[in-house]
Amino acid sequence: MRRWVKRNLFLIVLFFLSFFVSLAIFFHTFRVDKEGNLLIAAKLWSDFGSTIPLIRSFSLGENFPPEYPIFPGRPIRYHFGFYAIVGLLERSGIRIDIALNTLSALSFSLLVILIYLLAQTLFQKRAISILSITMFLFPGSLGFINYFKKNPIFPGNILQILTNREFASFGPYDRGIISAFWNLNIYTNQRHLAMAYSFFIVVLILLYRYKDNPKGINYYLAMMLGLVIGMFPFFHMAVFGMIIVSLGIAFLLFPRLRLTLLLIGTISAVIAFPQIVYMGKAELEVEYFRPGYLIEGLTPRNFISYWFMNLGLNLILPFIGFLMANKDQRKVFIFFFTLFIIGNTFVFTTDIATNHKFFNIYLIGASVFSAYALYTIWRANWVGKITTILASFILTFSGLIDFFPILNDGHMKMIDIKNNPAASYILTTPKKSVFLNSKFLYDNASIAGRKIFMGWPYFSWGAGYDTIKREKIMKAILNPSSKSEACHLLEGEGIDYVEMEIPPNLLDYPINHDFYNSEFVKTYSNPESTYSIYSVSQSCKTL
Repeated sequence: MRRWVKRNLFLIVLFFLSFFVSLAIFFHTFRVDKEGNLLIAAKLWSDFGSTIPLIRSFSLGENFPPEYPIFPGRPIRYHFGFYAIVGLLERSGIRIDIALNTLSALSFSLLVILIYLLAQTLFQKRAISILSITMFLFPGSLGFINYFKKNPIFPGNILQILTNREFASFGPYDRGIISAFWNLNIYTNQRHLAMAYSFFIVVLILLYRYKDNPKGINYYLAMMLGLVIGMFPFFHMAVFGMIIVSLGIAFLLFPRLRLTLLLIGTISAVIAFPQIVYMGKAELEVEYFRPGYLIEGLTPRNFISYWFMNLGLNLILPFIGFLMANKDQRKVFIFFFTLFIIGNTFVFTTDIATNHKFFNIYLIGASVFSAYALYTIWRANWVGKITTILASFILTFSGLIDFFPILNDGHMKMIDIKNNPAASYILTTPKKSVFLNSKFLYDNASIAGRKIFMGWPYFSWGAGYDTIKREKIMKAILNPSSKSEACHLLEGEGIDYVEMEIPPNLLDYPINHDFYNSEFVKTYSNPESTYSIYSVSQSCKTL
């Protein structure tokens, strides 16, 4: 043990350093305050509008078989596994921020270590591994150009980077060309990503290490891999697809692994198939073939321009590293580049922006080969050293600028159950109850772990649900022509309770408050607010 620790001391220190730093960042973006309320960083507020309901559906509600708690009545189409674990941890008595942030930090620090090990496995140089991690943490788009357009260069402005609260670029949401998906905000928002990417890299490392073994991968290890891969649709459907593609590539590139790859693939398929069937097909039409990702007016010139602005030197350097690498090392780059091609060619959900997952994975591999190229150029001569320093600066400067908005972000408060009488009451209702919600985000029922009829439509639309149809039903329920119509719709949609609030928080939805106040049985009202809850079963039992 002592020899193992001494041999791996650097790796151990790196793991604990990355764990505690990432833990601090995750707690900075999400935590419980002294009063027991949730403080959520402003840049997480939107995404956590679906994350919190998902966690609470497992910790405080009853969500099996799993449904999307902000669009119930259908099998879940969103990878829920990570958040189910967090929910079960909260259910066991661990505070929600401790459960979520600790699991997030473990996943992220594991991803950092695995990027190090991937580079070390390929190139056997610590400097390359460290540079790979650095480029992963501070991705190298050309977003700094946008930053200095808004903040002209002079000494004071350089220092303002330390207090900056806005990302240099946030496309397509700011209508800019440089995407919002390359900085660390993607990992503070989508906490499940690091765990999924970590396992993807584990698979690649194992494939590479066993590629020359005459017997292929050890059968016990192969069965274990098949088991874990097979469980992945519930943890991350996109990464499951990436792993399956990678197994296919390995079957072509590594002949000695073919027999065990068939075993892994068979086990994975048997376990994954019921999950895929359960999640089902998208209710909305998906344009599966759509070349060019977010590029408008696709041409070769626009394609190169778009990706040069988004990847910077990582558009060029990985291919230089590829040419410098040996035959076996080049094969690993093929795994990553294939995903880049897929992300630029096909769409698998109604929201094309979610293809960023393919490019985030590609950037990990690209960073490793860019690091190898820079290491080789550095060793050439003094010109190579200057070139490497300049290139490294360009590759990480945008990521550094975009790191500070995460650190400097303000917080928004979500009043949690302890201080929320309505949520406390809802907690006493049956755990499988469905509420016709009065808010799209952070509804009282969601806070208490109950399902709501339709949360913020973007989330459900992105998962492939027909939100337009449900929106029509919701409007008809909120402004019915008669009690019989209201009861017919409510019971038909499996809704147990109706929430009402004045003023409403549902955009421009017309709501007949007087109708529900006179025709339905009110089971809860807060005299200090205009919020009420009506029971469907008690109100409609006489019809």
